[in-house]
Amino acid sequence: MEKHGPETYGELNADVYDEWHAAHDPAEAVRGLVELIREGPAGPVFELAVGTGRVTIPLAATGVDLRGVDASEAMVARLRAKPGGDRIPVVIGDMADVDPGTDDLFAMVFVVFSTFFFLADQEQQVRCFANVAERLLPGGRFVLECPVPDVARYERNQTLETYQVGLDRVRVVAVRHDPVNQRLDGHHVLITNDGTRLAPAFMRYAWPAELDLMARLAGLERVHRWGGWRREPFRGEGNHVTVYEKPAGPTP
Repeated sequence: MEKHGPETYGELNADVYDEWHAAHDPAEAVRGLVELIREGPAGPVFELAVGTGRVTIPLAATGVDLRGVDASEAMVARLRAKPGGDRIPVVIGDMADVDPGTDDLFAMVFVVFSTFFFLADQEQQVRCFANVAERLLPGGRFVLECPVPDVARYERNQTLETYQVGLDRVRVVAVRHDPVNQRLDGHHVLITNDGTRLAPAFMRYAWPAELDLMARLAGLERVHRWGGWRREPFRGEGNHVTVYEKPAGPTP
């Protein structure tokens, strides 16, 4: 899209993001991340695309030395307005750059809730992996929560789904699928008595094997792939939680 950038989704959706995603309880993700942090090397943790702090704030509340990045000033303003959100260091920038503004290395970098796919093309996704690898401590981990693409749902490469019907509102999601470039270009459409609102969401999905190749190119090794944060077996569908590790290197 001509005027679409890393910040577009957040800038246009920040005021409705928490309401529209209220059904996604972050508790399991927080518990799973805490377990992974305890298993890895000591050091700060960095979150890509912190958004409104859905996971960021409760994870920091456990005592984790947590920092993050987000492209949208509007989303970060929502985070900082919440209790505890103003104490979490967050920089404004493109998550593909993984640039926290310091020379610190991290014990873990993570991105949740399919947000990695908001990187608009394969080049940006590969760049993100490479930059994450550079910022990890030896033995540090890159953790992603992603959905397995379900392209069968797109009849004639499009779909229209109804998410809410009320006396004064209807919310639908319209998506066009580009199977060649693995893109999903969509809008949440909210229709009320006051008018129509469009909330765009453009994504570039990747298959698990493709993510593994990106990791290998960056020098990372896959150590886990689960079907969720409770470490259930991965069965090739739904969401997956994948953990990549930076090799510790030879012992002197």
